[in-house]
Amino acid sequence: MESIYDTPKILGAPTRYVLGPRVIEKLDRWIPLLGGKKALLMGGTTALKQCEEQIREALARAGCEVAAYSNKERYCTDAATNRLVEEAKAAECDFVIGVGGGSVMDLAKLVAHKLGVRVALINTIASTDAPCSALSVVYDENHVFQRYEFYPYNPALVLIDSEIIAQAPVKYLVYGMGDASATKFEAEAVYASMSKNCLIDGGLPSYSALTLARLCWEQLTKYGVEAVLACEKGAVTPALEMIIEANTLLSGLGFESGGLAAAHAIHNGLTAAPNVSGAHGELVAIGTLTQLVMENQPREVILELLNFYDSVGLPMTLEEINVSEDDLDIVAESATAPGETIHNEPFKVTKELVLNALKAADAIGQRFKEKGTI
Repeated sequence: MESIYDTPKILGAPTRYVLGPRVIEKLDRWIPLLGGKKALLMGGTTALKQCEEQIREALARAGCEVAAYSNKERYCTDAATNRLVEEAKAAECDFVIGVGGGSVMDLAKLVAHKLGVRVALINTIASTDAPCSALSVVYDENHVFQRYEFYPYNPALVLIDSEIIAQAPVKYLVYGMGDASATKFEAEAVYASMSKNCLIDGGLPSYSALTLARLCWEQLTKYGVEAVLACEKGAVTPALEMIIEANTLLSGLGFESGGLAAAHAIHNGLTAAPNVSGAHGELVAIGTLTQLVMENQPREVILELLNFYDSVGLPMTLEEINVSEDDLDIVAESATAPGETIHNEPFKVTKELVLNALKAADAIGQRFKEKGTI
């Protein structure tokens, strides 16, 4: 446990966060933040197909160019990072633009860090809180969690075009809500235990960060259903933009400056299950439910979480993410590894506690699916 006399409270944030319909067309307004002329433009094939033309036109208006290009990125791995760093160095790139979802955001941050240049992140799906943070989640080639990479700075620019988000499959918005659902509960655990947040300079969470984390949950429960319905119709509405902001900005600032606890550690453990099939946000949703069981949260708190999951279509049982009870030993072992964020809980966490909490959380989820209550 940290003392306020030993460790200051620290909050981090991107230099600029830009959200709105068709903001991609105004990208050149913020290019000067990146401090260069030659871009490494990287992302997934589908993501770049949506906005590559606008990005190139904006760069040209700002007197910049795409010096290196890759449109086949999917995951943040060491192999992908090393390849892109070499390509960017050969082309003398002096900033990075990453386009796509959470793992591409993390990859772009890692590449920019290794190059020592600034990064702009353009989200085409609001599926995680990755874009605003100064860290990356690194996976192996089989998409099993390996480690966190921390950086001394947040992205120079996070730009999210709500019109592009509205055209994306609604499942990605739901995944983002699953990821964001943990923010409040993890920040509250870290604040209670006076553990460090997720910034590289290791500060205590500020009350502002905790408040942002709580606001994230408030927005999810208030606007989640309306945002899903709008996204299903490809419509940009205030509710949809509220959820995009909750999934990316509020969750991003809330988890990074507020801290992580059991939910994301359990997510990391679930990625080690041999046949797991859920997206990041779906695994975090299971992790959040398990955290509430571990903390012995009141029944009404757990019911509020399950009602939210039910309303937007998030999983609440292990079966839904293709994890069996036989897998739980390896999940609990991985989730409680030394250095995992589960140890930020305000009590001692053991493998046995996590194993039992996973089983109980699954039983609670099953009961809710059968009876609509617990």
